Amino acid sequence: MSIRVGAARVRALVRTLVGLFVLAGAVTGCAGGGDDRPRVVVTTNILGDITREVVGDEAGVSVLMKPNADPHSFGLSAVQAAELENADLVVHNGLGLEENVARHVEAARASGVATFAAGEAADPLTFRTGDEGGPADEAGEPDPHFWTDPDRVRKVAGLIADQVVEHVEGVDEKAVRANAEHYDAQLADLTAWMERSFAAVPEDRRALVTNHHVFGYLADRFGFRVIGAVVPSGTTLASPSSSDLRSLTRAMEQAGVRTVFADSSQPTRLAQVLRQEMGGDVDVVPLYSESLTEKGKGAGTYLEMMRANTSAMAEGLTGA
Repeated sequence: MSIRVGAARVRALVRTLVGLFVLAGAVTGCAGGGDDRPRVVVTTNILGDITREVVGDEAGVSVLMKPNADPHSFGLSAVQAAELENADLVVHNGLGLEENVARHVEAARASGVATFAAGEAADPLTFRTGDEGGPADEAGEPDPHFWTDPDRVRKVAGLIADQVVEHVEGVDEKAVRANAEHYDAQLADLTAWMERSFAAVPEDRRALVTNHHVFGYLADRFGFRVIGAVVPSGTTLASPSSSDLRSLTRAMEQAGVRTVFADSSQPTRLAQVLRQEMGGDVDVVPLYSESLTEKGKGAGTYLEMMRANTSAMAEGLTGA
């Protein structure tokens, strides 16, 4: 017990020192200087928003990924890496999503920090091949984009509450559980609203083409078919070949699909190339797929992001 308390005191001291860097502007998006509350550090901003809803005021929550960033390619400063190794709890996606941050999370875990891989706990699906449009070189690999299914987010939010209660000393368990229950009700309302919104999409139009493979969970949950992606991969770091584009063009023509959903934080050049391949008669609809925006910019929270995406998808697929 004395060892555990000593470690907690060391982490509190480090948090105070890190807070001084934050106050000086060394870290963006973290708590202010001198905050010696227990600390939960989260890698991606979507998970960060979910975690903040669960934690509330019971602990400080630092989010490493900035708004509009790409989870596959964002990196950490030295101060942010130190935050990870001195956190009370690290919440990360896992399943290969944070490609440049995974080694820092592993270093924190190896140093004794409690870590929680949300994607691994969300009953992950696997990328698929063939008519389902999964990337052939990733077939059978787990898909990290679980948050496009709000029911899986409900499960993850409850598990985050469990992790906070177990590993973050000094929190009020009743308050954390109450926060989690309140957020669970909001997520349940989101699922019901999405079901009603997608009910207007005819069966013959329930086919998705995206910039890269990111909406497999949404398709599985709400009855859509994934025809393919401009970038035939689960990561934005891959690039399409001319044969990839030809294959996707043929699949779209066979399915009668003329709408491509492109990540709003990524250039739409590849989708525009596809538009040229198909003679110009292709609509490109922007979605918020892998990152939140700044507050007030369309997708400042997970709930706001999912509602904006649902409205855009339903409209793009029905032509309403």
